[in-house]
Amino acid sequence: MPTNQRPQTKERSVSESIIYFLGGKSTLFVLLSILLTGLIILIFNQISFVFYPLKVFLSTVVLPIILATIGYYLLRPILRLLEKAQIPRAWGILIIFLLASGLITLLVFLVLPFLKGQFQNLVEDFPSYFKQVTVNVDAFLRNSIFASYYEGLDMNIVSIVESAPNNIGKLATDALGGIAAGLTSFVGAFTGFVLSIVTVPFILFYLLKDGEKLPRVFINMLPPRMRDDAREIAHDADRQISSYIQGQILVAICIGIMVSIGFFIIGMKYALLLGVLAMFTSIVPYLGPLIAITPAVIIAIVTSPFMIIKLAIVWTIVQLIDGKFISPQIMGKSLKIHPITIIFVLLTAGSLFGVAGVILGIPGYAVLKVFVTHFFKLYKARYNKFIAEPDLRYKE
Repeated sequence: MPTNQRPQTKERSVSESIIYFLGGKSTLFVLLSILLTGLIILIFNQISFVFYPLKVFLSTVVLPIILATIGYYLLRPILRLLEKAQIPRAWGILIIFLLASGLITLLVFLVLPFLKGQFQNLVEDFPSYFKQVTVNVDAFLRNSIFASYYEGLDMNIVSIVESAPNNIGKLATDALGGIAAGLTSFVGAFTGFVLSIVTVPFILFYLLKDGEKLPRVFINMLPPRMRDDAREIAHDADRQISSYIQGQILVAICIGIMVSIGFFIIGMKYALLLGVLAMFTSIVPYLGPLIAITPAVIIAIVTSPFMIIKLAIVWTIVQLIDGKFISPQIMGKSLKIHPITIIFVLLTAGSLFGVAGVILGIPGYAVLKVFVTHFFKLYKARYNKFIAEPDLRYKE
């Protein structure tokens, strides 16, 4: 028996097992460890200003790193296919960059002007659409079973909407001084954003070139006895991120194409623009489709009652095709996250980190789940090591 392994005996009490499990030999050791941990947290909280440069550094590099990571997971399968075709990695990266540059140029010169025209027309027409919807809602409430309650509120939706532009103009005038005062900080933030976007291709190049070597570098820095567990965690985290990013992007593209085609068929205005909006919002599970369909519903209500029916048919068909065929085939059950959990994660991440939290909340939760699952596995193994009674052990 190795000298560093404690013998398991039937006489060991539950309290002794817990102390040994925590790594000590007496209750005093455990209490001192807890006290030292609390003291370290208190000290770090008092000197948090020391970490301000680190906070600035992280806030500066996090955006380009996230964008480059998304690009890495999207382009890595293509690079692997090129390597299987006996094309060197450097030449494969160059080919991918040239193809990506050509595709972006094509979108900018062919698709973007059309989308820009549709967006400008929608911005000009949307106030009248919204006003017409409020008029219809007001008329419906006054002639419905809720008419007495609605009139008792002494509220006129139409007058509120008509006075909104004047109120907005007054608010804009009052806020002009504040906007001018914050102009310098806005210019600085915008400059940082542009620089972040410019650095993305350089980070992406080195990720594609050496990205698969990075996990091995960090794993080799760990003690040898921890490397197998770290390698398993890194592999599972990589699989989760890769499957989510690639699958979600492909699903979003499919939804955007189906929505655009469906809206063109039924004669919906701004069909391509609404399809692109559906594509981008579909990246956010469950909440994205609700955001995408809102402007389409408003336009359909103003157009005609029959357009609402056609819109409902198209949206139902798109959701059925996505739910029954596209998402199961592309996404599968890789994440294994309950829908209620997804909604809670989106709400919490959105409250904490805004739009970035909504977009990155699910993959972040998936990675965190990998770490927690493996740590719980190690926890059970260590706990069973110090519990002699079979009935009190975790089941494998």
